[in-house]
Amino acid sequence: MLRPLTLLLFAALAMTCLPAPPARASAGAPEARPVPRVPAGTTAGYMVFDRTTRATTLAHNIHGRFRSASVVKILIALDHLQSRRPGQAIPAADQRLLRDMLRSSDDDAASEFWRRGGRRAIIDRMVRRLGLRDTEAPPASRPGFWGYTALSASDVVLTYRYLLDRADPKIRDLILGHLRHATRCASDDFDQYFGIPRAVPRPWAVKQGWSGYGATPAVRCSTASATASGDALPAAASGSASPVAAPGNAVPDTASGAASVAASTAAGATAVAPARPPVNLLRPVLHTTGLVGAGDRLIIVVLTLQPAGASYSGSAARLTTLARQVYLAGRPR
Repeated sequence: MLRPLTLLLFAALAMTCLPAPPARASAGAPEARPVPRVPAGTTAGYMVFDRTTRATTLAHNIHGRFRSASVVKILIALDHLQSRRPGQAIPAADQRLLRDMLRSSDDDAASEFWRRGGRRAIIDRMVRRLGLRDTEAPPASRPGFWGYTALSASDVVLTYRYLLDRADPKIRDLILGHLRHATRCASDDFDQYFGIPRAVPRPWAVKQGWSGYGATPAVRCSTASATASGDALPAAASGSASPVAAPGNAVPDTASGAASVAASTAAGATAVAPARPPVNLLRPVLHTTGLVGAGDRLIIVVLTLQPAGASYSGSAARLTTLARQVYLAGRPR
C-alpha cells in the first residue's frame, strides 16, 4: 500500500505534466482593431475621426489626392451660402437647387452654382477659408468640370469638421439637413446607396461621388426600387451618375474624349507644384463620405480609384465592403 506522502508526490508530478491554460488578455489591454483590406487594383484613401475623443481612429493614405466627382458639391454649396449677406433670404429657386444638388446629387444644379461662383475661384476661396491642404481647383484647361477638383480624405474630414464646429449654424443645418435625407435614387436615376448607406447602421448623413462609368444606368434606380428592398443596390447596375457631356464629374468614353482628358491631365500636372503628383482623370472613381452615429460622432471618408474598365456594380460592391471594414476598424470600442 502506498503511503500518504508517496501519493502526494505522485499528485504533484502529475500536475506539472498538465499543459498550461491559455493566457488571458489583461482586462485593461486594448482590443486589436481589424485592418481594412483594399481590393487588388483599387487605390484608396480613408479616414475615421471621432468627434467625442477628437482623435483620428483610422487613417490610410489620407493625403492621397483623388478627383472629387460629386463630393465637391459640399464646397460648392458652402461657398454659395457664405457669399450671401447675413440674414439674406434664399430664393425659393435656389433652395430647390440646393436640395436637389445635396440630396440627389443633381449635376445641373451644381453647374449653375459653379458658374455663378466663378468656377475655379470657388475652390480657391474654400481652400483659404477652411485651411485645406490637398484640395485644388480643376485643371485650367477644364474650368467647367467641377468634378475634376482634387481632394483628399483628410480634407474631406476637415470640411465636415468645419461644417459641424465653425460654420454659421443656419448654413450647417441647411447643408447637413439635406445630407441626412440623401435619396437612394440620384436625379438622373442612378442608385447612390453604396458605401456608408449599405455598410453602416443609421443614423448617417452622406455625400457620395462617382465618375467614369458611362452615360446611363443599366438598371434605373426607380425601377429597381419598386422590386427590391429600400437599401439594396441592383446587382446588374452599371453606369455613372454623370452624363458624358456634363461639365462636372463625367469622363468621356470615346477615344477622342479620352485623349482630350489625357491632355488635360498633363496640363493639370504642369500647373501643380512639383511635390504634388497629377490627379488621375481616367480611371473610375467611387467615394462615400459622411457623418455616422448619434450626435454625428464619427466622420467617415472612403475615397477610391477603381480599376480601369470597372463596372459600377462591381465598384459599388468593393467600396461597400471596404466601407464596412473601415467602420468596424474605426468605431469606438
